[in-house]
Amino acid sequence: MSTTSWVAALAAVIIVGFGAWWYVAQAPTTETVSITENNTDQGLPDDGVKASVDINVSTAPKTVAVTYGPNGFSPTEVTIKVGDTVTWTNNGGSNMWVASAKHPTHIVYSGTTLAQHCGDATDVSFDQCKNSNTYSFTFDKAGTWGYHNHSNSSQFGKVIVVE
Repeated sequence: MSTTSWVAALAAVIIVGFGAWWYVAQAPTTETVSITENNTDQGLPDDGVKASVDINVSTAPKTVAVTYGPNGFSPTEVTIKVGDTVTWTNNGGSNMWVASAKHPTHIVYSGTTLAQHCGDATDVSFDQCKNSNTYSFTFDKAGTWGYHNHSNSSQFGKVIVVE
């Protein structure tokens, strides 16, 4: 093998390694990526030298922001993964009480009524249970979860939780 081939193979390995590092730093989801590089991909003669990198990328749960203002929630629909958190922030002048559908029972997410779950200490109900300027909830169930502002039930939104 000539010196030029060795240099080209080394350059290919460095390029693939840098690309793999950059992908890991930028990757938004958990997945396995396989990258294979050889000299023919670089327009060089194939000398049989190949560089291959397998990467298992894992990211921590994320938090998505929803704001509440005079026109209601924005965005009105968000898509997250199981284990992610949504944080609602009141940027308007009126009261915000984020609560699971369906008004007025708030029963859909937890299966318990407003009177039952607002006293629970485990906070597994998707219900703010009082007016406040911020509220965060971590979703542990996949599904499409409607919600509303209990202080103004004509304002609503949706959280889509995927596996």
